[in-house]
Amino acid sequence: MNLEGAKRRRVRIWLSVGAVLLLISVVGLSILARRLGPIAREQVLRVLREKYQSEVELKDLRISFFPRVHVTGEGLLMHYHGRTDLPPFIRIKSFQADAEIRSLLQDTKHVSTLRMEGLEIHISPQSERRPWPKSDGNRGKAVDLVVDRVVADGATLVILPKEEGKDPLQWDIHKLTLHSVGVGRPMQFVATLENAKPPGEIQSTGQFGPFVADDPGETPVSGKYSFQKANLAVFKGISGILSSTGEYRGTLERIEVDGETDTPDFTINVAGNPIDLKTKFHSIVDGTSGDTLLDPVSATFLRSALTANGGVTGKKGVKGKTVALDVVVNQARLQDILKLAIKSSKNPMTGIISFKTKMIIPPGDKDIAEKIKLDGQFGIAAAKFTSLDVQNKVDRLSGRARGDTDDSDAESVVSNLQGRFVLDNGKVAFTKLSFSVPGAQILLAGEYTLRSGELDFHGTARMEAKVSQMTTGFKSILLRAADPFFKKQGAGAVIPIKITGTHDSPSFGLDLRRKKS
Repeated sequence: MNLEGAKRRRVRIWLSVGAVLLLISVVGLSILARRLGPIAREQVLRVLREKYQSEVELKDLRISFFPRVHVTGEGLLMHYHGRTDLPPFIRIKSFQADAEIRSLLQDTKHVSTLRMEGLEIHISPQSERRPWPKSDGNRGKAVDLVVDRVVADGATLVILPKEEGKDPLQWDIHKLTLHSVGVGRPMQFVATLENAKPPGEIQSTGQFGPFVADDPGETPVSGKYSFQKANLAVFKGISGILSSTGEYRGTLERIEVDGETDTPDFTINVAGNPIDLKTKFHSIVDGTSGDTLLDPVSATFLRSALTANGGVTGKKGVKGKTVALDVVVNQARLQDILKLAIKSSKNPMTGIISFKTKMIIPPGDKDIAEKIKLDGQFGIAAAKFTSLDVQNKVDRLSGRARGDTDDSDAESVVSNLQGRFVLDNGKVAFTKLSFSVPGAQILLAGEYTLRSGELDFHGTARMEAKVSQMTTGFKSILLRAADPFFKKQGAGAVIPIKITGTHDSPSFGLDLRRKKS
């Protein structure tokens, strides 16, 4: 009984000693944390100041060592090269970090997790960066510190513009996770970014860094992206759900992108005909302005294709950006092009079209059909009208031009259809519009209105036959006296004509009110 009592007394003694030692350890660690706090604060400020060439402010920093190292802080500001007149290079509302003590005793010290709230990064243009004094080489070897995982959801990246008056380029990053973060080394990232227009989320993975302290805008970045279910209806005059994937590489100030898009229901609303539009593109994005060089863009739709080169750029004092492209189409189907632009249940013409045009889409909240501007020239081969009534009118014109008055059923193909065109404010103005049918050459100028489909063309028809040969009987005899007045430059007759009506129902006739040229 005495032996058992002695054992119990020894156990109580050891438990008491253990409790005292634990209490001493906790108190000691608390005292150590309080003593190390100011030292750690100065070390953090010094490292950040030297590595990121910035003046650093830190509102609060707290450290605990039990059961593991835990650091919390608030109000971290870093002013790159001391520029307090600019937005801070880095602003962090609050942060907390965790690490095992043994991980901090290694040559390469590891922090397991760092979480940041309210992270904002502002990259200023190179012209705004002042020289920064070199660090004191006598301060000892820099600490090799790696953060295994950084979580900074709700972060914002802003690149300030080179030119005064231009808007900064901003990315709102809903979710951001970085791996193996350390000074002087690249880091892997997974991010979800918000795209403003068209609205949607961009998923991206890639590599960022190493950070270039002398010029943050030159910090390299590369990766892949996926952009899904972007609604194009936010742009007035078009609609469709776009998806895009691609790869990018470069620096924060200059990123090259190779990607492709697919919009299976792309529609220009003035026509109302959905098509499957696919593109492949190579672009260069100026990170200081958001201006984008497109070189080239290749688009395919239905059984046709086009290529474009140009850019999407902003202008000082003007809100929004202007699209300016040189567009080239070679040997496309005319009916595919018309389906994009004309509201009709049936394409009015078929053929093979080639054209070149400058295309400008200025910023603004107008329908794309009203603000798009085109200036180019085109040529169409083997053109035929799909409407039997219209084709019959062309056939009769061809027959009379050759002196054939029996209105035979021979089908006439429109050839050498070409001209110059300018689209502005929803109307296409054609100059030097010319085409041929057997027996006649037509030269016209006029306008076509996109929304209503109205035609208003005036010009001349150069006929092989004389005017008296275009009819029969008594009319033919009477018109013989007029033959010399219409005969010109070796033609049988040159007469003024007009084409009016709509694209679905054009009307061909003599332009009797127009003086013959």
